[in-house]
Amino acid sequence: MGLKSGVLLVNLGTPDAPETTPVRRYLAEFLSDPRVLDIHPWARWLLLHLVILRTRPAQSAAAYRKVWMAEGSPLLVHSRALERGVRDLLAPQGVPAELAMRYGSPSIAAGLDRLSQAGCDRLVVLPLYPQYASSSTGSTLERVYRELAGRWNTPYVSVVPPFYDDAGFLAAFADVGRECLPGFGADHLLFSFHGLPERHIRKSEDPPEHDCVRERCTTVVGFKNRNCYRAQCYFTARALASALEWPQDRYSVAFQSRLGRDPWIQPFTDLVLPELARKGVRRVAVYCPAFVADCLETLEEIGIRAKEDFLAHGGEDLMLIPSLNARPSWIAAVARLAQTALGEEPAATRAEDPAMARVDGTRPLPLG
Repeated sequence: MGLKSGVLLVNLGTPDAPETTPVRRYLAEFLSDPRVLDIHPWARWLLLHLVILRTRPAQSAAAYRKVWMAEGSPLLVHSRALERGVRDLLAPQGVPAELAMRYGSPSIAAGLDRLSQAGCDRLVVLPLYPQYASSSTGSTLERVYRELAGRWNTPYVSVVPPFYDDAGFLAAFADVGRECLPGFGADHLLFSFHGLPERHIRKSEDPPEHDCVRERCTTVVGFKNRNCYRAQCYFTARALASALEWPQDRYSVAFQSRLGRDPWIQPFTDLVLPELARKGVRRVAVYCPAFVADCLETLEEIGIRAKEDFLAHGGEDLMLIPSLNARPSWIAAVARLAQTALGEEPAATRAEDPAMARVDGTRPLPLG
């Protein structure tokens, strides 16, 4: 008797409602994670309960209310649509797909339960984070493994690795840009990725003598910096700019959503945008390729706050390029990633880094 396979799609999470109490509950779970706030447990508890949870929930709830949809949280709405699309594509092979969130609902435990009830003995776990970070991919996998370790019958598990260089992912995102950019007339294209503390980058260094922060890892991803979030972000940005044939001197990379006083990876989105305006850039289009679904960090942080800041410093307009959400091409790319992990498709195609010089002068892998 063969093994029955199932797919668990996992995104980060979202509160149940744009109100203070559910936001506080969500933030408490999220920021209690030692992979997110990687400080001494007592220091984390004090910071969280004596500082962050006293003011942040009300502020975040107000921000969520600006982008909340009639159906619920944008992240959950778009992720549910992706789940339905992937499920439909995998149904002919008899492979169920379930959505889970690392924090909040639907939980990872609930997703694993549903796949177990469907008779799945073999699982593909697909963390929906294009670039690797211990605070996202690492935390998700740790939670999945902990949940499975407590079960009597443990399924056989395959994990889809970070897909920052996957041709299907990049082609889908490039298509979004091709639809939006021609009618906007952007002077500059900004790739804004979620930020990380510098210490997170250093803790991922292998071998340890490779200083990712100092060397910036903005060229190519290789053995020494294979787990460097920053390097993977720059790869994604270069690949998208190449696919769009966007001039190198008219795009840049920045990092958003920093928290606290510790050093975070630079440059910072909230400083880059005003500087662009001061330099005479009038129309900026912003990609957020660390997020595969529109959420608070894209819709409110960039689409509302960053736009207001850019205009206040002399810019004329800022356009947030939509995320992948549940585009058919993205649904197909996710299904292919899962099928590759199941051994039912050839290995997923990895895009060539445009930073790698070709001896024969040929162009990088086309992405659409």
